[in-house]
Amino acid sequence: MTAGMGGLDGAAPGPGEAAAEATSDSASTGELVSRLSQEVTSLVRGELELARLELTQKGRRAGVGLGAFGAAGVVALYGVAVLIAVVVLALNLILDAWLAALIVAVVLLAAAAGMALFGKKQVARATPLGPERVTENLKRDVDAVKHHDQASGANAHGEGSIQ
Repeated sequence: MTAGMGGLDGAAPGPGEAAAEATSDSASTGELVSRLSQEVTSLVRGELELARLELTQKGRRAGVGLGAFGAAGVVALYGVAVLIAVVVLALNLILDAWLAALIVAVVLLAAAAGMALFGKKQVARATPLGPERVTENLKRDVDAVKHHDQASGANAHGEGSIQ
């Protein structure tokens, strides 16, 4: 090797090699781990901040969208009310106004009762709210482990085995 370059010949290291050796020699393993820990911490904090900002932005958009859905629901409700009034007015052409309104009201209440009964059945099928199948499976698993432990414990003490 040439003079001025560090190597196997024992010559003094060059300027770039001296700086690299000084850096690796001056930073102990503990310092490197500490620096790594600090960088990972700041990276995680940065990612959490980015996630918070992203979720805030999406939350605002979702809020605006849900507000628009709510407004559409209110307008649709008014539209249905007008259609109901049209049905009453159409029936008024062949019946008295009070009778037309009574017929429409009875039909609407019957429809509401049918929907309420359907909803009640669906809610009854959904209760209790806990995961029943998973709970039963877990109980069976615990029982199986208990019985296995009892059987293996009896065998370990010489009970239940043929000698």
